[in-house]
Amino acid sequence: MADPVLGIDIGGSGIKANLVDLDLGEPISSRLKIATPQPATPEGVVEVVTRLAERFDYTGPVGCTFPAVISHGVALTAANVDESWIGTDAASLFSEALGRKVTVVNDADAAGLAEMKYGAGRHRDGVVICLTFGTGIGSAIFTSGVLVPNTELGHLHYRGFESVEDWAAASARDREDLSWDEWADRVDEYLGHLESLFTPDLFIIGGGVSRQFDRFAGAIETRCEVVPAELRNQAGIVGAAMAAAAGG
Repeated sequence: MADPVLGIDIGGSGIKANLVDLDLGEPISSRLKIATPQPATPEGVVEVVTRLAERFDYTGPVGCTFPAVISHGVALTAANVDESWIGTDAASLFSEALGRKVTVVNDADAAGLAEMKYGAGRHRDGVVICLTFGTGIGSAIFTSGVLVPNTELGHLHYRGFESVEDWAAASARDREDLSWDEWADRVDEYLGHLESLFTPDLFIIGGGVSRQFDRFAGAIETRCEVVPAELRNQAGIVGAAMAAAAGG
């Protein structure tokens, strides 16, 4: 059995951490979570990440997901975190704070990688789109199992919204007090739009709503198959650990 690897999943509302057994693709201990500081500045997020990492008896490399386009460890955008992250070398910042190598990867890409290796996407060919519905909408596209990184399909302009996630994310359902049926109609329309653009073979629905998949699945009328993520809300942590083990 390989040594476990620490994965940290940084989101707009919470930051979660756990050790992951990469032979099984499963966390091995109780997940720890701390609310994302508001505003989510580099200093505030680094402080929380450091507190979480110190709670584990672990000294190896660390993987962190981040809600932004990530290129060579640098955040090029900032979705649901403070704009001061834009242009920040997140990998170097976290590595300096923790005193060890930290690999940073887009949050939805990490979740998608985990689902493709251990979850609903394993052994699936063709075009697979993984979507995470939470504070925003994250996306990861795979073709024949290969990731197309940093797709950011939650930020498509749609229905007059600068970002479609403002209309269809799980947070929109909470913010507007939508019923599950009302929100499901939006998700169905959004998936139909993506289907017209990419003609996928499979949609994998992740994020917190994956636990409630049966409450809205009946409203989805896309041509291709739509399934819930199997790793549920742990996919980001598992994908972060995978990135750390791969060294970036």
